Amino acid sequence: MSQQDDIAVAEAYYDSDDADRFYFTIWGGEDIHVGMYKTPDEPIAPASKRTVETMADMMGEAGKAARIIDLGAGYGGSARYLVKEADAKEVVCVNISETQNKLNRKKNEAAGLNDRIEVLHGSFDDVPAKDESFDVVWSQDSFLHGADRKKIIEECTRILKPGGRLIFTDILQDPDAPKDKLQPVYDRIHLPSLGSVDFYDKAAEDLGLTVGPRKMLPDALPTHYGRVREELMSRRDELKGVVSDEYADRMIEGLAAWVDGGKSGWLNWGILTYDKP
Repeated sequence: MSQQDDIAVAEAYYDSDDADRFYFTIWGGEDIHVGMYKTPDEPIAPASKRTVETMADMMGEAGKAARIIDLGAGYGGSARYLVKEADAKEVVCVNISETQNKLNRKKNEAAGLNDRIEVLHGSFDDVPAKDESFDVVWSQDSFLHGADRKKIIEECTRILKPGGRLIFTDILQDPDAPKDKLQPVYDRIHLPSLGSVDFYDKAAEDLGLTVGPRKMLPDALPTHYGRVREELMSRRDELKGVVSDEYADRMIEGLAAWVDGGKSGWLNWGILTYDKP
């Protein structure tokens, strides 16, 4: 699949009524990334917010009064947290789904944050931003959707100021994972692979970035996708007429594949940081 095809597939999916209603209703409509759970049955929203809080703490010196860009920003929950709670000077949200972008802008306006959060339609492998214009490049569970992840890291490096930090979460595969074990996961994202820690470390090293603090939390992935799956199954009646039965059935099956991958050890999840000298 070409880069253009990859972008078109992602855009069509996240702009669809079914996907938008599912993420807004089940995943919370504020944060749509993997959460960090205190207990396996904790509600999704506080676990998802804990991920944002943890990442904000990991921005280090680069995050003080920072200009931040959030790549794959979704509904903008992280951006609003960063300007309200983490002393960010400004956040620019870049996201492929204009459906999500519209709601992001409405939430920013309602919160009185339009002067500190800008929402742009765009892709993280061709970022609409000038060179060396951000103190922090931030992303959550978005790079896995990119067909050319090396290009994504190149773009992150290009727009990052010297002394700045790239911080992101991603669903990562074991480099030795048998392809057939993860094929159901690849089918969900319409790509032949996921990134790995080794891949991102090598891509960053080739671009002159240095490894910063990281947290590897393999249990977070199966816990989170399991919680989302449980929530979807328990609220099927509520979703009648909101999300199509076909979409819900596919999502239940797909979420199980992510849970199985995490429990098998072939998939991992974590927070990675890289610094630009």
